[in-house]
Amino acid sequence: MGASSLVIGAEQSDQIVDHNMLMNHGGGHLMDMDGGMVMGMNKDTLPPGCPRISEEASITVRAGHKYTKDFPGTMFGFDQHEWRVKPCSRLTVTFINEDHIRHQWMMHGLPKFIYDKGMFHLEMTGPAKITGTLILPSEDKTYLVHCDIAQHMEKGMKGQLIVGKGSTPFPSIPGLTDFAIPDDYGPKVTDSVKVSLPAGGSAGMAASANSTKSGGSNATFLLGLILGGIGTPFAITYYRRRFDGMTQEEVIQHLLTSSKSIFDKVLGLLMTLISKVTKK
Repeated sequence: MGASSLVIGAEQSDQIVDHNMLMNHGGGHLMDMDGGMVMGMNKDTLPPGCPRISEEASITVRAGHKYTKDFPGTMFGFDQHEWRVKPCSRLTVTFINEDHIRHQWMMHGLPKFIYDKGMFHLEMTGPAKITGTLILPSEDKTYLVHCDIAQHMEKGMKGQLIVGKGSTPFPSIPGLTDFAIPDDYGPKVTDSVKVSLPAGGSAGMAASANSTKSGGSNATFLLGLILGGIGTPFAITYYRRRFDGMTQEEVIQHLLTSSKSIFDKVLGLLMTLISKVTKK
């Protein structure tokens, strides 16, 4: 079936079409013939560690070119870039596209043993509205939200959904976090610029650097031992509760997914730090 109403000449009209007559293709994947799509729909299956639904939550997200006015250099945007919900909440998202092109509200990082694509996804073409529901996992985590159409995320359509206390925030969220690669239109320092050091300065600086490096390494090793000793009991308790009721295959899949997520976030953090250092 198509959308609930037909808009004649929709490419010239700003009337919002409600996509509420979707065909169920199984696995939480719903579509219609007018460009509406929901992936990862889940109203009933509780993630491991969730004994019940903690709350019924709902958000409305608008997408369009007009939401870029406060963010120079962007072309497309959401009216909000951050949303907060409780762990184990059942979240209903209403996504409204106000542009005459295709936009998405795509959320990444969900456990694949429940959400087979690892994501929740709303999509429409042209001025339209669509609604989908999912149940959030039990852990505190920050999830990436964006539009996956080519260059839409890079041009402003990026946000984050924070569950509970959240985790590491994502870079380049308009108005919220620093750019992973900041724009820099200033003069460049070339190799021809050299710093003059006093006689013997190079040797002294090298010795000082080696001494500092040795002391820093010892301090880092000691700090790692302390943090490991304190954090291990908490980690064991957390993962015992997290894996309760899961099969061996589900545990392995979760660990693989978590490892990739941690690697991606550490890489993003390193890129941010490197960009700041090189800018200075």
